[in-house]
Amino acid sequence: MKLALDPTPFHHSHDLLEFPALVADLGYEYLQLTPHRDFIPFYNHPRADDDLVGRFRRACADAGVEIAAVLPVMRWSAPDEDAREAAVRNWKRIIQITVDLGVNVINTEFSGRPERAEESERAFFRSMDELLPIIEREGIDVRIDPHPDDFVEDGLEAVRIIRGVNSPNIGMVYVACHTFHMGGNMSEIMAAAGDRLRLVHVADSMDHRRSHGLRYISNPPGNPVRVHQHLKIGDGDVDWDEFFAGLSRLGFFDRDDTVMVSSVFAEDENADEVSRYQRSTIGAYLEKHRPA
Repeated sequence: MKLALDPTPFHHSHDLLEFPALVADLGYEYLQLTPHRDFIPFYNHPRADDDLVGRFRRACADAGVEIAAVLPVMRWSAPDEDAREAAVRNWKRIIQITVDLGVNVINTEFSGRPERAEESERAFFRSMDELLPIIEREGIDVRIDPHPDDFVEDGLEAVRIIRGVNSPNIGMVYVACHTFHMGGNMSEIMAAAGDRLRLVHVADSMDHRRSHGLRYISNPPGNPVRVHQHLKIGDGDVDWDEFFAGLSRLGFFDRDDTVMVSSVFAEDENADEVSRYQRSTIGAYLEKHRPA
């Protein structure tokens, strides 16, 4: 298993090419390359040319850091056909960038709309018809997160859709702080995903369903909003013993194809301290739950 840091909290304070050295300084050997305005922004065509891709790869080598995964977010399941076609075009460039970086893992979202779930699912499979041959040819492992406010949020339904793609190159992401939008049945989802679960994000969140649904209040009542956080371990309601025990039962910690990402976004002002805390705390849970 690769333990990686998501450098998103440092986007405001560091340049793109500074990330590898920063990640190494914080005690990590791997980073996850998430959307960045100078590289692969949210929803739009990548901004990185071949020169920048090469410079970022060299910066990683100089720092002794590897890229565990590239994380783009594109509207490849958009019910709007123009948006979907643009996303597929963007994905083709993203795959090339990933290959040129020497990476074989892409971590992403379904990126459809919950109020148009049936249309979004059809759009997703149209995109897969075009992209899957490229993904398989290039040896890319695409892992998908059922994100809050997507056309599939339930964890078990996400497993079914991923299984329906019928490709060993398509797997699942379990984001711990999305647990309560995924159904709250963490162990059941992990068991159902099995070897398809190949990437996890470690961040905490409060359970929005508690207090009879009044843990958070938005006005007017009934707003179709999804609320969650990316807090450090222990600041929310995620059951971390259940999380690490569930992964242990899958043999997650001892596989060479798995990635665990620290992805805390709630404390940018303390990002250095939080990143080190996450590294240390994850290590303690691994020691506790890793099979003898």
